[in-house]
Amino acid sequence: MITDIVAWPRERLEQLSTRIVFFIAGFVMAAWAPLVPYAKARVGIDDAVLGLILLCLGLGSIVTMPIAGALAARFGCRLVIALASLLLCLTLPVLATVASAALLVASVLVFGAAIGALDVAMNIQAIIVERASRRSMMSGFHGQFSLGGIAGAAGVTGLLAAGSTPLAATLCVSAALIVLLTTAAPHMLPYGARREGPAFAVPHGVVLFIGMLCCIAFLTEGAVLDWSAVFLTSSRDMATSYAGLGYAVFAMAMTIGRLTGDHIVQRFGGANTIVFGGICAALGFALAALLPSWQAALLGYALVGIGCSNVVPVLFTSVGRQTVMPEHVAVPAITTLGYAGILAGPALIGFVAHAASLATAFLILAIMLLGVAAGGRRLRI
Repeated sequence: MITDIVAWPRERLEQLSTRIVFFIAGFVMAAWAPLVPYAKARVGIDDAVLGLILLCLGLGSIVTMPIAGALAARFGCRLVIALASLLLCLTLPVLATVASAALLVASVLVFGAAIGALDVAMNIQAIIVERASRRSMMSGFHGQFSLGGIAGAAGVTGLLAAGSTPLAATLCVSAALIVLLTTAAPHMLPYGARREGPAFAVPHGVVLFIGMLCCIAFLTEGAVLDWSAVFLTSSRDMATSYAGLGYAVFAMAMTIGRLTGDHIVQRFGGANTIVFGGICAALGFALAALLPSWQAALLGYALVGIGCSNVVPVLFTSVGRQTVMPEHVAVPAITTLGYAGILAGPALIGFVAHAASLATAFLILAIMLLGVAAGGRRLRI
């Protein structure tokens, strides 16, 4: 079987390596989630301090994103992806063992920095590989990220449930990552995006517009992650033990949507995919907010997952087709704006919920998603 893979054309091997890298990113991010309660107990901090420490992950990512774009343009995607992945392999066991708040903050910052660099470099490679294939592939790449997330969370949870220590679990994850990285590295792109233009620049024109749409899409994902369970228990009388079903339904629908998204984009076009996705996600939030049952809320979360599944992949494809800014600057720009949505969005939703209600916050998100649908018609996709 390995001999058959080696005999594949170069383009197909590059596509396979890109899928593996996206899987790695989802796998390692999700592997950290089950370790958070252990870190909290080991360091001895309360929820408020933990929230501030976890914020460092996003801050570390945002800081390294523009640097990663410049490095990918100068030294190639392969080098940036490999170094970021190896840094993740080294940092995970540290996160599983640190016993002081200061060391945990430093470790989370480094972990976030590696995640941010990997995110930018792999999306630059995905844009180049998709463009060379002359067909839609971005949703499938992001679908591998979702599959990696499921595998990482389930794998680490299973190891911990079987009696493994956090350190042993992370060492298993790091070993798996090294095997995957070794498989993919020979076929990653030794070059990056076109190098003309500045190494860093403030997003403007269509890139800023795409980044704003990305921010709303990422904000939506963060809202479901952080507030879906709270809404189900506080507003729809669902038992706390089942409240995780909200995000599970959303994540499964998003994964299915992304794995089938390339065919959808190929058939209906990127602009129509964004229009449908924005309307579908808006309808999902409206159902959850307006119908007084947890079953309607779960259906709403599924519609949000389906609707949002292909919006971000299509937006990254659009970045690869614009000519206002070079890719090594544009990709970090829209990724940074997206992460800003994840970081600030849940807090803003909390303020709205405090002033009015979570249902009101969901309806505001629905209106914003209708704006995404309208914006999709203006993009060159």
